[in-house]
Amino acid sequence: MSKIHSVLVLLLLTTCQGVEPTHHSGHLNVLFIAVDDLARSIACFGDTLVATPNMDRLSEMGVRFDRAYCQLPLCNPSRASVMTGLRPDRIKVYDLDRHFREEMPELITLPQLFKNNGYWTARVGKLYHYNVPAGIGTNGLDDPASWHKVVNPKGRDTQEEHLITNAEPHRKISAALSWLEADGADEEQTDGLVASEAIRLLTQHKDQPFFLGVGFYRPHTPYVAPKKYFTSYPMEKMVLPKSPEDDRLDIPYAAFAHNCKVPNYGLDGDTCRKALQAYYASVSFIDAQIGRLLNAIEKEGLLQNTVVVLWSDHGYHLGEHGGIWQKRCLFEQSAGSPLIIYAPGKKGNGRPCRQVVEFVDIYPTIAQLCGLQLPEQLSGKDLASLLENPDQPWRGSAFTQVLRPGDGSPVMGRSVRTDRWRYTEWNRGEAGAELYHHTRDPLEFTNLVSDPFYRDTVEMLKALFGNKVDGKVPQSPFNPARL
Repeated sequence: MSKIHSVLVLLLLTTCQGVEPTHHSGHLNVLFIAVDDLARSIACFGDTLVATPNMDRLSEMGVRFDRAYCQLPLCNPSRASVMTGLRPDRIKVYDLDRHFREEMPELITLPQLFKNNGYWTARVGKLYHYNVPAGIGTNGLDDPASWHKVVNPKGRDTQEEHLITNAEPHRKISAALSWLEADGADEEQTDGLVASEAIRLLTQHKDQPFFLGVGFYRPHTPYVAPKKYFTSYPMEKMVLPKSPEDDRLDIPYAAFAHNCKVPNYGLDGDTCRKALQAYYASVSFIDAQIGRLLNAIEKEGLLQNTVVVLWSDHGYHLGEHGGIWQKRCLFEQSAGSPLIIYAPGKKGNGRPCRQVVEFVDIYPTIAQLCGLQLPEQLSGKDLASLLENPDQPWRGSAFTQVLRPGDGSPVMGRSVRTDRWRYTEWNRGEAGAELYHHTRDPLEFTNLVSDPFYRDTVEMLKALFGNKVDGKVPQSPFNPARL
């Protein structure tokens, strides 16, 4: 038995003897929806091309956080951070194969907190990390202590991988620009099955307090969706992002992910536009599944006592900065990610929030909405006051980091985002730094870090790092091959 499996088995045995579950009268349920690799490519977030009526509907129900930021733009570290409420430097998770319990075996995850307090907790699909698509149908890098029940759907997309178009045959379809206009109905795809199983479970357990985690696999590559979603995005409307010809000249080499140094992976414009079409199709496909969940909540009369949270593990690049795709960068498109919270009865419902918040804030916010006592030493803060008044003074800042393999020596990047600024440094500035004025330069085209006029601004932003992100390059544990 491996070390991690031994830890998890021990944890399961000990948690069963832990906090005595207690039921709450007037409880709030939680529907916790995670979407894999979803950028702010959502209509309510300002995308004028995409069709996302159901995510827009949830935004109208709750509070949409327009400036929410993940802690590390890579699936496993980000998800581990959200589910534990701790920053990557605390749990020592920077790559795709390390489990947070290896560093902190006794911590209490968000769903585990609910489980310990008398809630029925279940997971359908991808909440903790899975390798996509290879891990579909398995438990992936799950945390057994978090759940009473897990369901791992596996649809026809896993049987039709031989039909997928891979624009980069030298890469696995999980990391390449790859797609499939699939035959069949939504419910035959893995994500359609995820929605169906989640609806079944919430219907069965609607009369008891529940925390239901629902994790969708798309729009992670390969971009797979039924054909009808592709037809909604004709190729002539697919336009790649524009950037100045000299955009990359003032950006440090380390700022670009190790698998995306070459603009657009060296692919031609038509291929990139086809990938963009497939990404949008996948987003609309997932939006339809979210609509099914919202319909079920309403049908079962659960809307007045169920908190609904929608989040993605990180943002996503679709060709910005002269051809960056996917994630692992500290630019706005990768660090920023969708977050919508609907909490029954909150005065802020139906309004957007422009304050800067972080994904480590999700844990304390949801737990305290439901009246649960928080574990000690969580990294984030409660956003409940913003759910009441999204426009209140906040003075928030967000910290995002990423680890690069480097050329034989790992490089740590760390970034702080405030209302006006983004400051990023690589290996504490030794491998370069960036400063962007978001009021004047929201697309981060002009790096101001070398301008003496902004020296005091840089020092002010450096001070914000404090003990939030230490910026050190971990000597161990770290496996560059798994980035």
